Amino acid sequence: QVQLVESGGGLVQAGGSLRLSCAASGRSTYVMGWFRQAPGKERKFVAAISRDGGTTSYTDSVKGRFTISRDNAKNTVHLQINSLKPEDTAVYYCAAATYYATNPGGYNYWGQGTQVTVSS
Repeated sequence: QVQLVESGGGLVQAGGSLRLSCAASGRSTYVMGWFRQAPGKERKFVAAISRDGGTTSYTDSVKGRFTISRDNAKNTVHLQINSLKPEDTAVYYCAAATYYATNPGGYNYWGQGTQVTVSS
């Protein structure tokens, strides 16, 4: 069982930056992903990182603006978000998976989410 706790969300103006963090409990190392869900919309993939951090994936709309990273010694995953746009507004969820995946169904464990709101 893995518990995930996100932090770092908030209200920011367009063009600004945020750094989201996800703290994971337990000793096992998982594939980690970030997803987001806007009001009235389905949860969508944002970024993923392999167990050793050597492989990363991003949805097209965030490439060049978002960076996923991890620190296995601290059991944390980060999502650096730059050049924020109003359309980035959503609840951002951290998730853990046994196998590398970019779809929500591939993830076994989820955090409670952190709200990111971007004002224009």
